[in-house]
Order: sequence, then C-alpha cells, then structure tokens
Amino acid sequence: MFPSPTHISHSRFIGSLFFPALLLALVAWSTETSADEPAPLVKVLVTYHSLSGNTERMAEAVVDGVKSVSGTQTLLKRVGKVTADDLFSADAVVVGSPVYWSNMSGEVKTFIDNWQFKFGVFPEFKMKNKIGAAFATGGQMSSGKEVTMLTILAAMLGNQMIVVSGGGAFGASATTEGDSPGIDNKELADAKELGRRVAEVAVTMRRGSSH
Repeated sequence: MFPSPTHISHSRFIGSLFFPALLLALVAWSTETSADEPAPLVKVLVTYHSLSGNTERMAEAVVDGVKSVSGTQTLLKRVGKVTADDLFSADAVVVGSPVYWSNMSGEVKTFIDNWQFKFGVFPEFKMKNKIGAAFATGGQMSSGKEVTMLTILAAMLGNQMIVVSGGGAFGASATTEGDSPGIDNKELADAKELGRRVAEVAVTMRRGSSH
C-alpha cells in the first residue's frame, strides 16, 4: 500500500521543522559548552632588584594592580631568581629597578643581558609580542628615573615586545630621599595603576589572538 500524497506532504512538513530545530539546538549546545570552558589565565611576571626595600614595595603595588584585573595571575620574583620558564611562560613582564648612577642597577642589566646569554631569546625572538613595562625608584627628583625606565623599555623593544606605560609617562616611579623619604601612597597608587594597565592590555591581547 503506497502512502497518500497528503501523508507524504505532512512528513515533509514535519521534517522541515525538525532538522532546523535540531541544528539550532546543536549550535546552542556547542556555544554553551565553549562558554563553560574557562579561559586560560593571563600570566604577568613582576620582577625587580631592591637593596633598601623601596623598589620591592613598588613591585608589590604593581602586583596588586595586576590582581585587580580578572583573568590574570602574577608571579613576583627578584631578577636573580627568574628562570627561563618564568620568562617565556609570561604574557607580560614588568621590570623594576632602583637608579644607580642615573641608570638601571647592575643586577637588572645582568638580568636583561641573560635573556640572551642564559635563556637564548635570539634569533627566534622568544619575547616577541609579549607586553612589557617598567618602574623605577630614585633618591632625587632628577636622579635618572626616566632614563632607567627608558633603557629597560628599549631592551624590550629590541626584543620586539609591546611596551606600555601607566602611572606615569614611561611607567611608575618614586622619589625616596629628601622631602619625600621612602614610598608614599601616591607613588604606590601609580605603581598599582601600572600593574592594572599592563594586565588589561595583556588580557585584551590574549582575547584578540584567540579569535
């Protein structure tokens, strides 16, 4: 017995409703599954040299700023303790130095030199497209804080990193002697602002690269 034309038409009508509905359900399920998967955390390495403790306090404030941005994790280490894995697994690197003779300290310079001599960043440019930033502490208003930050940023640019500022024109800085001994709340707020901006830019970059 053959199905009637009416029965065939009814079956086609049901099919025309069922398959689009099934497709929409599959798309919705796929989207929901993707949304449920946690996005990888953006890693920010904050590293510094500090003898008096002033640069360390600024580094801790930078970390506080990073932590204020969701989807991030921070690693705080002195420059002499940073490993190749610390460096290469980071999405952003913030370097802090005290001012020694109007420039970065020898420990910080050695750390940056070791990117090649110890960790081998070249010729593959292993730091390429990571976010970079700097901060500095110095005894006097014109002791060389800007020069210190700019030389750190210049090394990052040489490694094809993407440098950002925050808390100041070239990064966060603090004056630690004379009329402004130690680190005051304004300087800590600037350091925190630097950390926040670095984290925000790094998160934005990560989102863009995943699309």
